[in-house]
Amino acid sequence: MSDWRVATAIRYTQSSAGDGLVSFMSFISISGLVLGVAVLVIVLSVMNGFERELRLRVLGVLPHGVIASETGFVNWQAVSQQAERHPEVTGSAPFLEGGGLLVANGIVAGVSYIGIDPSLEDKVSIVGRYYTKGSPRSLQPRTFNLSLGVILAKRLGVEMGDKISLVLPDAQLTLAGPVARTRRFTVSGIFQVGSDIDKGQIFINLQDGLRLNRQSQLNAIRIATNDLFAAPRILHEIVTGLGQAEIYGNSWQRRHGNLYEAIQMQKSTMFMLLLMLIAVAGFNVVSNLVMVVNEKKAAIAILRTMGARTNEILSIFVLHGLLIGLVGVFLGLALGVLVSNYITEVYELLDGVLQLGLMDEYFIHYLPAEILIDDLVQIGSISIFICFIVTLYPARIAARANPVEALQYE
Repeated sequence: MSDWRVATAIRYTQSSAGDGLVSFMSFISISGLVLGVAVLVIVLSVMNGFERELRLRVLGVLPHGVIASETGFVNWQAVSQQAERHPEVTGSAPFLEGGGLLVANGIVAGVSYIGIDPSLEDKVSIVGRYYTKGSPRSLQPRTFNLSLGVILAKRLGVEMGDKISLVLPDAQLTLAGPVARTRRFTVSGIFQVGSDIDKGQIFINLQDGLRLNRQSQLNAIRIATNDLFAAPRILHEIVTGLGQAEIYGNSWQRRHGNLYEAIQMQKSTMFMLLLMLIAVAGFNVVSNLVMVVNEKKAAIAILRTMGARTNEILSIFVLHGLLIGLVGVFLGLALGVLVSNYITEVYELLDGVLQLGLMDEYFIHYLPAEILIDDLVQIGSISIFICFIVTLYPARIAARANPVEALQYE
């Protein structure tokens, strides 16, 4: 494309500031694109942040997969060793789970308890990284120690070393009738994962858990895999290799897959809805170009009389619209990236000052964000394409303008 058409398109963009209304419409066109693109970048970054935190933080603490036996493992060590022989399994460890009520200072809270082997837990979980007080190593057999989340600790008003009662759902018969079984525990660790685990889950020693559940044999082994999304296949291969009908596998996708799918669906839905916002901003570009065409009728006529062809006039106004689009998209991407980089800190500040608690009901209790280059490229490309499409109509109007009609009133 010749330089004179590019120079003309740039000059029309600059000279339109001479007309107040056209200049205002140019500002509206660019502002609409900036806001539309920025909002799309911010929303997708937050969705990416939720996905990342679910994958790395929440599923780093919860089991990737569970190998369970209906009758209990006669030799769970052998099963664990066979699971670890799988090339995609990074670790395995025994565990058990149950539910009950924690009672302290007259406050009652429903919890699920996880029995772990502290010496093996690091192979399958990263919860040890999030301890603010104590460590998983304090959960030794027959000590009846427990670790709980910081939110649960604040709710119950307990600190390190405090005694706390765990009430189990089954009752024991006494001369006075059925009485709920309880067990006193000592708080030996407090963790802060930043998710629902902090307010509804406790960790105890595996042997203590077996006594609570009145089990003589372990019936569950958790595994960690190097690919979360391959967990169902890996579990199937392990269970098939064990060749025992009473043994079955249960992956994280069966337990928490609906949450991940919901994030993916929300991300796709928000992307499509916000693209419509950018499309609406594109119509502002159309109105701006139509006004520029009306303003430049005389200049268009002069170009036609000087020998400019229809496609050359068309390309000038397409370039003019694309320049507006490029400025708006670039500024929108820059604004979106800037806000996304600091949105976590801004939310924490506002939540701390105003006590909004907007994230308390979500599976993580803060607002994460992750900016992906692929998203920026996709948003920028689609936005510029929309700007290109909407410029064709007013550019065709300019290209078909009759120079005689345009000059007869000049």
